[in-house]
Amino acid sequence: MNKQQLANKIWESANKMRSKIEANEYKDYILGFIFYKYLSDNEARFLHSKGMTDEDMASVTEQDADTVKYVQENIGYFIAYGDLFSTWLNMGKDFNVSNVTDALSAFNRLMSPTHKNVFEGIFNTLETGLSKLGESAGARTKAISDLLHLIKDIPMDGKQDYDVLGFIYEYLIGQFAANAGKKAGEFYTPHEVSLLMSEIVAYYLRERQDIQIYDPTSGSGSLLINIGRSVAKHMSDTDHIKYFAQELKQNTYNLTRMNLVMRGINPANIVTRNGDTLEDDWPYFEEGNREATYDPLYVDAVVSNPPYSQNWDPTGKEMNPRFARFGLAPKTKADYAFLLHDLYHIKPDGIMTIVLPHGVLFRGGEEGTIRKNLIEDNHIDTIIGLPANIFFGTGIPTIIMVLKQKRPNTDVLIIDASNGFEKVGKNNKLRASDIRRIADTVIARRDVPKYARVVSREVIRENDYNLNIPRYVDSSKGAESWDIYASMFGGIPAAEIDSLCAYWDALPGLRDALFTEAVPGYCAIRVENVKAAIEAQADVQTFCAQFNSAFAGWSDSLQHELIAGAQSVALSKEETVLSNDVFARLTDVPLLDPYEAYQLLDDSWSKISGDLEIIQTEGFASVSVVDPRMVLKKVNGKDEEVQDGWQGRILPFELVQEALLRPQQDALKQTQEQLTELSAMQEEVLDSLSEEEKDGEELNAEKDAFVPAAVQKKAKQLSADKKKGEVFAEDSYEAKILRVAQAMNDEKALKAKLKADAEALHMLTKATIEGLTDVQQRDMLSRKWIAPLVAAIAKMPENALHALETQVQALADKYAVTFADVEADIRRTENALSAMIDQLECGEYDKKGLSELQYLLGGE
Repeated sequence: MNKQQLANKIWESANKMRSKIEANEYKDYILGFIFYKYLSDNEARFLHSKGMTDEDMASVTEQDADTVKYVQENIGYFIAYGDLFSTWLNMGKDFNVSNVTDALSAFNRLMSPTHKNVFEGIFNTLETGLSKLGESAGARTKAISDLLHLIKDIPMDGKQDYDVLGFIYEYLIGQFAANAGKKAGEFYTPHEVSLLMSEIVAYYLRERQDIQIYDPTSGSGSLLINIGRSVAKHMSDTDHIKYFAQELKQNTYNLTRMNLVMRGINPANIVTRNGDTLEDDWPYFEEGNREATYDPLYVDAVVSNPPYSQNWDPTGKEMNPRFARFGLAPKTKADYAFLLHDLYHIKPDGIMTIVLPHGVLFRGGEEGTIRKNLIEDNHIDTIIGLPANIFFGTGIPTIIMVLKQKRPNTDVLIIDASNGFEKVGKNNKLRASDIRRIADTVIARRDVPKYARVVSREVIRENDYNLNIPRYVDSSKGAESWDIYASMFGGIPAAEIDSLCAYWDALPGLRDALFTEAVPGYCAIRVENVKAAIEAQADVQTFCAQFNSAFAGWSDSLQHELIAGAQSVALSKEETVLSNDVFARLTDVPLLDPYEAYQLLDDSWSKISGDLEIIQTEGFASVSVVDPRMVLKKVNGKDEEVQDGWQGRILPFELVQEALLRPQQDALKQTQEQLTELSAMQEEVLDSLSEEEKDGEELNAEKDAFVPAAVQKKAKQLSADKKKGEVFAEDSYEAKILRVAQAMNDEKALKAKLKADAEALHMLTKATIEGLTDVQQRDMLSRKWIAPLVAAIAKMPENALHALETQVQALADKYAVTFADVEADIRRTENALSAMIDQLECGEYDKKGLSELQYLLGGE
């Protein structure tokens, strides 16, 4: 399994095991054990790298002082062999909850003194929560054993350890947050928002070789992790990134530390604090040694997603250096207090990004004063309006603010990205293309109609320092207008045709090919078939040829990059390489949105990268590996995982059947079609029966369906009657029953054949995958990865032209029927109705009423 498959499996299993424990609590246990597994396997790998065998490791105990010290100095902690995660698994039935409590106690005792800041108390939540896993020692032992076996399959091999384990860790945190509502969502920044902030910060810091980053409300640590990962793409040595984190809540403070360590970050580069950021600022010195340890914290980047609009105590903080220059946030809304804290801690050439509620842009009072001071002191660089309902547990609109200590420019870039998202469950989610579009706009610092605007400080002053996004960027869609003249007399207003100017600019001759002027300012459609006219127009054909030329050789390039280089391609950087190539190819092609192409690439890449991860971990031979397909089924009233056929580790059976087993696949489809026809015939007969005939015992009246046993019984009697010479008319009930009975017999035989043929094809597919040649393996990967992506990109011109066709046809239809036409239709209908009234026979008073109705209709 790749990391996504494994993460899904762990989440599904965790849901079944959770029982009565709250999701937010259960998270602490499962993630705590994952972290302990990481530490155990990390130590085992370290000892193996130093020449120790498994037999040697079995003798590693706490009493071996030299080994203990050596391990502590190198990895920051020591775990005795008897306390390793792998040892627990090997104990089988001898494993007991006491093994865990003893091991966690020993860990606290045997961590390196120099790494206490990273490891001290990190398992407190797990230790105190073990009692909730069962009412007795036996119940707790079983629950823990189940947890250990649930996470034992997480791979631990080489450089991918950190990525795989970190991915699963972040995935589970996200799932728990999504499923536990607001309480869990407080400490989790959705990956997409984190990634957007990371891209902005990483680009700004791209030329630095020593970087310090700080999150004062670190939660799970995901923001710091993603910032570090994005920054690392521009650096040769990731050991030159130092991470500072502060978190108020003990449980989530532990999450921060675990997450940072599990990403393979050198513990010496991790500095964390458990404390109240606003009340207890990052210390300038160590207690007891103030003069020698004086070291104010100023970093290259601060990133944060603080709790929104929470209460705080501003009493006595007027002269606090964090707030003195700008003012104190109101006690009921600490948003600006967090922002000013972040700003204070960045270097003169540093950058900060912070997520805040939309209200900080326009609320008055103390917040208005702070906002004015920030603008006048030239700190606010960019404001990004995010979609609503993007964070777990809250639907309020949020923004990202980018601030700097020193800037050469005095304007503010305002981006309204609130309309760019996809709906996922109850929440909205930024797509890869949305993130790229925002980041590119920030980097280019450009105006984009209906999306972004660079606003001068003078304009902001004119708006009384109100930064509400709609004041500067109108992203709303214009209301549909109706032209009065065209509504009365017909024709398409030239102004409405002008609204499609992007097409007319790109395809200069197309407008005249589609429209002709009827009267000044109004046009008529020149052609009957809009689609055919568009496709035949010379400029359109040139446009399509231009696109084809731009992507000539792209498929071969992908073959070389992804298939020939499958085992060496850098997974963390390859999507960027491919996307830059796509953007470059589309540079001179009009009409097509490169971000749409990027989204198509990203959709494919999420699947491709999972397969590449397996190939790089297991070798190219994994392409021909077939695994048991495991499903959950009820066995003796309990859900158990049982095998249900086979599945390719990388190659889907359907893909292989389509490419290499087409005759067998077609034969199977033909049998399925025959079954469908037989079923339809029975439905047809059923619909033809009269209500009296449906009362027979051959039908189930409630289900409106034939009863097979009764039908066969009746057919047997009727067949005997036919042998005796009785003749049934073709439309008779008896003839219909005989046909249905035969159809049922044929259906039964076909179902048996379908099952046997499907099983045979399934096993043949398994053998085919396992016997693929090298050439066939590469061909299958090309069909899975490259062909769908190339086809999706190739449809972009067609989709763009179809959109034009739809809009042109809509314009033609909009004014095709005038008000005069509608009025004439009404008159004709009234006259027809009046004439019908004349033919009615009725009483005296009814006649008077109908006469009045005729008068109203305009009749005589």
